[in-house]
Amino acid sequence: MLTYLIRRLFAVVVMLVVVVLAVFGIFFLIPKWTGVDPATMFAGKQSDAQALDGIREKLGLDDPILVQLFDFFRGILVGRDYTSAGDTYHCEAPCFGYSFKTEQAIWPILADRLPVTLGLAVGAAIIWLVIGLVAGVVSALRRGTLWDRVAMGMALSGVSLPIYFTGLLSLAIFSYGLGLVSNEYTPLEESFPAWFSGMILPWLTLAFLFGAMYARLTRATMLEVMGEDYIRTARAKGVREPVVIRKHAMRSTMTPVITLLGVDLGALMGGAILTETTFSLPGLGQAVLKAIGEKDLPLILGVTLITASAVVVANLIVDLLYGVIDPRVRLA
Repeated sequence: MLTYLIRRLFAVVVMLVVVVLAVFGIFFLIPKWTGVDPATMFAGKQSDAQALDGIREKLGLDDPILVQLFDFFRGILVGRDYTSAGDTYHCEAPCFGYSFKTEQAIWPILADRLPVTLGLAVGAAIIWLVIGLVAGVVSALRRGTLWDRVAMGMALSGVSLPIYFTGLLSLAIFSYGLGLVSNEYTPLEESFPAWFSGMILPWLTLAFLFGAMYARLTRATMLEVMGEDYIRTARAKGVREPVVIRKHAMRSTMTPVITLLGVDLGALMGGAILTETTFSLPGLGQAVLKAIGEKDLPLILGVTLITASAVVVANLIVDLLYGVIDPRVRLA
């Protein structure tokens, strides 16, 4: 298992380097090749040549491309210094540069919003995983019954209805109508009950969509697994049905579910834009949506790197869980 872990960690490091190279190329090389000047995006189209030259010097845009790439990597790992008009500004690691609009370091902006997105993603994932697994397994074991039809009907509704519809509907009923929960976000450190009240509807709305997909996937996988030879062999040996389901069927059923969970959870770390917008949550999704409108390139770059890194790390965790669930993975 240790050898397998070392191989996967090495692969993750290589993948993260590739991700940084790809992001650097997208945000620094492509605009340069297409004639878009980042200095103009920073200062505005009405800036004079002297101001643009000062910005290029400050951001290092006049340096050779390899020097810019080295500075970009160094900024992420150990931080970097920016010099403008004789003054030096130090950007702490991980340094993704300074916002074009606020001229603030990017990482503190993202770090302030990251807990909101993390809380939304993890809370919703727990709910949709439990609901999806339970509904999918029970539907597979009771195929063709009323429960199966109702559960799959609800799953079809969850997949079909957009988040902004279910989100606004839940707000209208449970917040504005019945007054059961809050429609405002409260930081966790201020009040846990208020934070929980403000997060429960976003959790359920996001879980309704993803839980529906997980229920359908779990049902389809469970039905396939229950027809395998090793399941019939276990039953022929006299193994009790609950043990057959828990020890044999669920292990194989969990493999595609864990795969999908790693991808979904990693992607949500970049911000659930529709959910955060519907419920006015100050997370990364709201930040990147505003940055796109303002063409704030460094902020978009920072969120992109966080999202890509989260997906890579989530897939590492998924690979390790494969080894726990299925010993054949460790021997491969």
